[in-house]
Amino acid sequence: MYSISISLTHLRPLKNCMRHLQVITGMATVQAAIARNRTHHAEARLLGDQDEKFSWLTVLGFLFLSLNSAMSIFRSQGDMMAIAFIIFSYLDLVALFICLKMFERALAGSSKREWLKIAVWILTTLLTFAFSYKVAAIMPPPVAVLVWLMAFATMSGGFIAFFICKEKK
Repeated sequence: MYSISISLTHLRPLKNCMRHLQVITGMATVQAAIARNRTHHAEARLLGDQDEKFSWLTVLGFLFLSLNSAMSIFRSQGDMMAIAFIIFSYLDLVALFICLKMFERALAGSSKREWLKIAVWILTTLLTFAFSYKVAAIMPPPVAVLVWLMAFATMSGGFIAFFICKEKK
């Protein structure tokens, strides 16, 4: 059995990782708010209202994401791998939210909706893989294996939910 002893030098990468995870937590809150507004968007689409404006909550969420990412880059103290991770995560999240918005507006059964479903799964898989890599790198080997198992379970579950199970019409 492994004994876990953590020195202060081992906590710094975990602290940096936690800062990056705060970005995701903030965006998850925004995503939940967007999900609550889906009914409104569906009704507007049925009534022919194709208002392309973003809600103030979406703008606030992206402002929070941008500022938090900028602060994380500033705090990385020139670590190029950390900066690359932050930029990748930021761009992945922006692309993911754009694809989700387009997916919500696409007609059910259309080829555009199917392509967007593939894009959403790829983007979420890449984000899961990136965060799993960062977390597993600072964990003891048994915990790292558990992190990767959970990541692959999440990726597999997303694949099954998106492509195996049929969408309700």
